[in-house]
Amino acid sequence: MPALPEPSSDLLAKLEEIYKDLHANPELSMQEHRTAGIAAEWLKKQGYEVTAGIGGTGVVGLLRNGDGATVLLRADMDALPIEERTGLPYASDKSGAGRFGGTTSIAHACGHDMHVTWMMGASRILAENRDKWRGTVMIVFQPGEETAEGAHAMIGDGMVKRFPKPDVTLAQHVMPLSAGQIGYRLGTMLSAGDSWEVKLFGRGAHGSMPEKSIDPVVMAASAVMRLQTVVSREVAMTDNAVLSVGTMQAGNSDNVIPDQALLRLNVRTFKDQVRERVLSAIRRILDAEAAASGAPKPPEYTVLGAWPLTRNDEAATRKVATALAARFGAERMQEIAAPFSASEDFNLFGAAWGAPAVFWVVGGIDPATYAKAEKAGRLNELPVNHAPEFAPVINPTLRVGVEAMLAAASVWLAGEHKHVSRKPKSIT
Repeated sequence: MPALPEPSSDLLAKLEEIYKDLHANPELSMQEHRTAGIAAEWLKKQGYEVTAGIGGTGVVGLLRNGDGATVLLRADMDALPIEERTGLPYASDKSGAGRFGGTTSIAHACGHDMHVTWMMGASRILAENRDKWRGTVMIVFQPGEETAEGAHAMIGDGMVKRFPKPDVTLAQHVMPLSAGQIGYRLGTMLSAGDSWEVKLFGRGAHGSMPEKSIDPVVMAASAVMRLQTVVSREVAMTDNAVLSVGTMQAGNSDNVIPDQALLRLNVRTFKDQVRERVLSAIRRILDAEAAASGAPKPPEYTVLGAWPLTRNDEAATRKVATALAARFGAERMQEIAAPFSASEDFNLFGAAWGAPAVFWVVGGIDPATYAKAEKAGRLNELPVNHAPEFAPVINPTLRVGVEAMLAAASVWLAGEHKHVSRKPKSIT
């Protein structure tokens, strides 16, 4: 199969314009109406069969081009409820209704705007070069990845029955690696994730009369400190887990002891047994703190989201890595030594169809900035996904992401990949 061309300078200029617009106009999970509309209209202009409104704001575009494999390419669309502090001329100043009520700032601090733009570029090149491939391309613009709602919603809306079964599902994510670098991993790539909301109940009173109260603030504070021992004292050093309390809310006045406190917490694990142990420990500790405080009733638990492990099919991942190394050179490839503690719902698509999945990462940090931080031993100080200062550099991140998606998809759209390259180096 002739290689699919790299994006032209005209297309890259257009995509940069789109990216800046998406970045400046982020939308929260399951509210991505404008973004979904832009994506759907773009696919229609390229000749795709477009179905919008799947699971709320999801979009699927099909491009049938003769006999061959069906390849699902996925990009997530949602932004985060945080205030951007990048200082970019196209930075977001948007705000909107938050998931838990009230008004919140909104920013594309995870890079999903780049993912959408990558997919738009790849979809156009595929449409304009149908003489160079055979098969069916299924473009998926997914809502609600940040809240673990989107993939579930699309699948629940009959996606598996409404569209052809893919032979492979592919996705990529911008990460704080040097721009132009690509990271991959066989097997487990990302952790499982669990998000909970917990209400703790007390008895309110005047701030000057604590003896008449059952103080949920003290209850919550004590619980948060005790929760930090779950990983340090109940998870073996040979295993991995993260437990973070991201929200702690109670009361509205300095001289009123409230009657409730609220915690929102997040757990990341790599093994089912460890996950169950950590979640059980959370309940045990919170129930015990409530009982020790004399709470009028036990805590109330609500599951906010659950993300599966992101596991890469080993055979399919080897094919993708070989194709990417052939396209970019083995020196641009990095085999990730250990899985990331971030989480994704992408694997739900492959699982729903029983199809292999491959998920890889593309660097988005300015190479000079990355090299300087690496030399100084200060890589941990670079902004990461979900930080208010995080935003990938447009060049070369935009071009590399488009080319990477095309190279990976081409493996199946051309049959078995025939290129032979040097073994990609490992991160040490």
